Formats: sequence, structure tokens, C-alpha cells
Amino acid sequence: MASRLLNTMRTGAVGPSWAVRSVARSLSTTTQLHAPVQTKSKKTLARPGVKNIVLVEGVRTPFLLSGTVYADLMPHDLARASLQGLLNRTGIPKDAVDYLIYGTVIQEVKTSNVAREAALGAGFSDKIPAHTVTMACISSNQAMTSGVGLIAAGQCDAIVAGGVEFMSDVPIRHSRKMRKTMLNLNKAKSVGQRLGLLASIRLAHLAPELPAVAEFSTAETMGHSADRLAAAFGVTRQEQDEFALRSHTLAKKAQDQGLLEDVISFKVPGRDIVSKDNGIRPSSMEQMSKLKPAFIKPHGTVTAANSSFLTDGASAVLIMSEEKALSMGFKPKAYLRDFVYVSQDPKDQLLLGPTYATPKVLERAGLSMSDIDVFEFHEAFAGQIMANLKAMDSDWFAQTYMGRKEKVGSPPLDKFNLWGGSLSLGHPFGATGCRLVTTVAHRLKKEGGQYGMVAACAAGGQGHAMVIEAYPQ
Repeated sequence: MASRLLNTMRTGAVGPSWAVRSVARSLSTTTQLHAPVQTKSKKTLARPGVKNIVLVEGVRTPFLLSGTVYADLMPHDLARASLQGLLNRTGIPKDAVDYLIYGTVIQEVKTSNVAREAALGAGFSDKIPAHTVTMACISSNQAMTSGVGLIAAGQCDAIVAGGVEFMSDVPIRHSRKMRKTMLNLNKAKSVGQRLGLLASIRLAHLAPELPAVAEFSTAETMGHSADRLAAAFGVTRQEQDEFALRSHTLAKKAQDQGLLEDVISFKVPGRDIVSKDNGIRPSSMEQMSKLKPAFIKPHGTVTAANSSFLTDGASAVLIMSEEKALSMGFKPKAYLRDFVYVSQDPKDQLLLGPTYATPKVLERAGLSMSDIDVFEFHEAFAGQIMANLKAMDSDWFAQTYMGRKEKVGSPPLDKFNLWGGSLSLGHPFGATGCRLVTTVAHRLKKEGGQYGMVAACAAGGQGHAMVIEAYPQ
């Protein structure tokens, strides 16, 4: 597909000048963020006989570059901090939650069910069940929608969902031959058997197996896939750098203006209190242009500056049936409405989840792109985001690959990721989904919109989208 796309899409490629205008237009909108807003009046997505499910609150630890302040912790420490932050923010009794679900990607073997360990550490009742789910970069999205399903089915009324990722300390295994030898050594019944096994060990057996950020089915790293996708859609290096600069600039504005309300302060044991993300670093086009390609050398366009960075962090949300939330005196932030999961070819369409998920979720909700007031898409790579925007705006792609009559259209950038995104705020794999949903709720309130959309790609060629509706003020 990549070569076909490359030949076909270039003729309609969006040039760097478009990116410059879009960046300028999007940046200009941030000057209006504190202006008075008036909520638009549109139809509600409430349906007769269908339970309304609401987002009551969402919090997250500061997202930090891996290997920095959180380096000596464990994943459940961060997850516990997010849960404690949620308890402090909401005041909900620790035994009033029916179930806890957390998403994570690279699991710490000592706390394989990190949801349970974090819940116990945060002081939740030991009578509350908890499980952990993994679905790559949409793991906490899956945690949330699993909770939605439990509430919709009448099994629960109050769910805490969240996600955590800790890239400062990932499991590193012995080689398979070494593991087999060690397991056999543990079973050996005589000194002779043990000595024989020890004598079979070779120097090569000691080489460790490092975790690979690569597709098992294709053996290709996600950065390599992003580079090929950007080339297929004619996304230039300049466009990618401009988009990355936009993300960092908008994130810095949002941070300085106190808009990132979901961030809680966290006292790191033995270190200082952390209260803000530390990966937001606005640069300049000149500085970014000096970086060499990170994956396809020497001609690739994906660099460290236009990619999301390895991040440590955790997030948590409280979702409830509307009836339960109101009976407990909560004022919900938003309704969680329709959502979809999609999956496609992990070789050539690994990162196109938003393109496939967006029209499906809009159809489920009975909405069009013009109805959406707030867009929050996961930024894995600048090239990935811009390729999705071009695919969504292409009738040819919709007809050739999606079996659709026409394009869905791309989100206008003056509604898109206006408080920064994963490129700048950071991307703890398992925790990003909750950040996206909470940000949509906060932006809808701030900007006076009614409908918001979250979309994200994920490893394995999967994707997710959700429509969120503002709660009446």
C-alpha cells in the first residue's frame, strides 16, 4: 500500500505553507481561551432507555521524561498516586467504588495486576475487585470503556479507570537458552546434574533480551512505520517539525495559563514535589532542522523532536451512572457517549486508527465532523497525525481502502489539540487515553462546546474513537 499511496497522494499533498498557516491559526486561538464562552445549543445524545454514563473527575500525575524524577519508583507507585489524587479531588469514600480497571503496556512482573496493587496501596477497600488490561496506546481507553460496559449492564454504578506506564525501569530477560538452563537447574536432583547444566552455559547465553518497541507480526518499529506512512502521504520533514513545534508551544501556553487542571502534585519519596510535566520544550524550526533522522537513515523524516518521547506517568478517572453521581452530590464534567474500536493491517496501516474510527463513531452518534467542537487526537508522531489528517480528507483513500463513498473530512486545526498533545505533554503508553478524555471535558467547558471527540492509534494496527458530550452547566 505504501508505494501506491506515495504515488497517488503526492499530487494532493498539503504543502508546508499550509502547515505554517494552520500553526498560526491554531496558535491565535489560544489568545481567546479566557474570553467569555456561551455553550452551543444542540441536540443531546441521550437515548430513551439507555443509561447516561458520566465522567465525574479525571486526574493524572505529572508526565515526566523517563529516567528523571520518577526513576527510582515502580509502576504501582505512580498508579497509587493517581488514585490518591482522585480520592482527594472527589472526596468519594474508599468503599463507594464498585470496580477498578487499569491499563498498562509493559508490565512489571512483580505487580502484574497493577490495578489491584495500586488500589490496595491507595487505601481502597480490599473488597473492591480490580483488573488490568493491555491494548497498547489505547489501554486506558479500554479500561474506561470496559467500565462503561459494566455500568451499562447494571453490574456497577461507580468505576475507577486509569492507566500507568513506567519506562524508567522495564523488564529485561535472560536469553531463552539461559532461562531454560536456569529452570532445569532448579529441577536438578543431583550435584552431577547441576554441574552438567552449569558446564553447558556459554557466553552467548548471558546476552540479555531487551524489550522491543516493535510489532511482533512485522518486526518493524513504530518509528519506522511512521516514517513510511509520512512518505506515503507526502508529509514533509518541515510539516512534521512545524506540527511538533505547534504542540510544544500550545502545551506551554496551556501550562502557563493553568489550563492543565488534571495534573496533581506528587511528592516523590526522597525527592521534591512534582507538579507539572517536564517534557514541554518549545524550540525553533532552526534547531529542530539540525536533528538527524531517528529511524530510516539518512533520508527519513521522523526525528526525536517530532516524535513522542518515552514517558513515566499515571492517570485515573471516576465514571458513574448519572443517577448515582447526582445522588452522591457530584457535578459531572461530561457524558461518555458512543465509542468504537477498529483494527487494520499492521504493516502499512499501523497508525491509521483515527482515520478508520472517526467516521464509524460519528455514524453511531448521528453526528458529522462539523458538529464536533473539540478534537483531542493522540500524537504518537507528527508524521502520523498529519498522515491521518490527509487520509481523512481524501475521497480516494475513503473509496479505495475504507469502502466508503466519500471522505469524512479532517478536523479543523483551530479545534484540534489546542492544549498540546502527546508530542509535548508526554505519552505514558497506558495512561494517555484518560488524559485525552479529561482534556476534552475541560475544553468543552472552557470553550462552550457541546461535543468532543477522542481518537488514537495503537500498536497492532488498532484504533479507538469516542464521542463525549458536555454536561449542562
